[in-house]
Amino acid sequence: MTNLVQVEQLYRYYGDQCAVLNVTFTLEKGEILGFLGPNGAGKTSTMQMICGNLAPTSGQILVNGIDILDRPKEAKRELGYLPEIPPLYRELTVDEYLQYCAKLHGLPRGKVRNSLAQAKDRCGLNEVGSRLIGNLSKGYQQRVGIAQAILHSPAVIILDEPTVGLDPIQIREIRELIRELGKEHGIILSTHILPEVQESCTHVQIIHRGQLVLKDTIEGLEQQMRASSIVLMTRKSPESDKLSALEGVQSIEQLDENRLRIFHDKDQNPAESVAEIAVANGWGLLELIPERRSMEQIFIEITRHSPSHEEQDI
Repeated sequence: MTNLVQVEQLYRYYGDQCAVLNVTFTLEKGEILGFLGPNGAGKTSTMQMICGNLAPTSGQILVNGIDILDRPKEAKRELGYLPEIPPLYRELTVDEYLQYCAKLHGLPRGKVRNSLAQAKDRCGLNEVGSRLIGNLSKGYQQRVGIAQAILHSPAVIILDEPTVGLDPIQIREIRELIRELGKEHGIILSTHILPEVQESCTHVQIIHRGQLVLKDTIEGLEQQMRASSIVLMTRKSPESDKLSALEGVQSIEQLDENRLRIFHDKDQNPAESVAEIAVANGWGLLELIPERRSMEQIFIEITRHSPSHEEQDI
């Protein structure tokens, strides 16, 4: 597959402060990359460098094979960008605004009509072309923002917090649109909303203190969310020492008189043995539930335990 974005050993310093530290990753066609990070982690600086709005201290960024430092205008033609606050002119109609954006993108006059029709169709704007943008709902305004980002058929689409402030129905519609666009483009989705990544993305990466501390597929993330623990509830008090002796059991936490949390090896789930021993000893098995970590828990664990710059050899 072709790398639509290739970031190599990216650094960005503000004086003595290193905001982005040796970041390397790729984005391929068909991928929707969720880019996460706490405030001050270096996410915004990284995004600005990919968009060509901020020069890196060192490193290389290729957009569809074009070096953004050597040939910035050509590289930026391969990008479509929707900032967190869409750059809309509320006093224009949707059609007027998109025609204006077509000129900004440098589309040849002969291709403008077809490009507008295609962008409006993909973003569900066919019925509102003659309406003032200021009179549209927040969800439709967001669609107009996405339409201007894809108007020139860029290889890469960068979306910054695309569903902030939308109602649940609008959020679902925008997510469906993002998934649809992801089939033909490479998409980087910057967001603070963790379920957004699970719902919309194929890949995820987390930046913390300027470094990438997680790069994985959504399937890999789902694996991490399967916690290595099960909760046992019985009618009679279970005997912890018998459970501790089972193969794969690491430790046991007493939750109350009849409930235990059993921590086990990641690759060895003792649930079947636990059920057998509970029945054999007449404890009265009521519940045996595998626990699942939320994405929020994983995010907090990763960002809490990752080392600081001072602990790294820079």
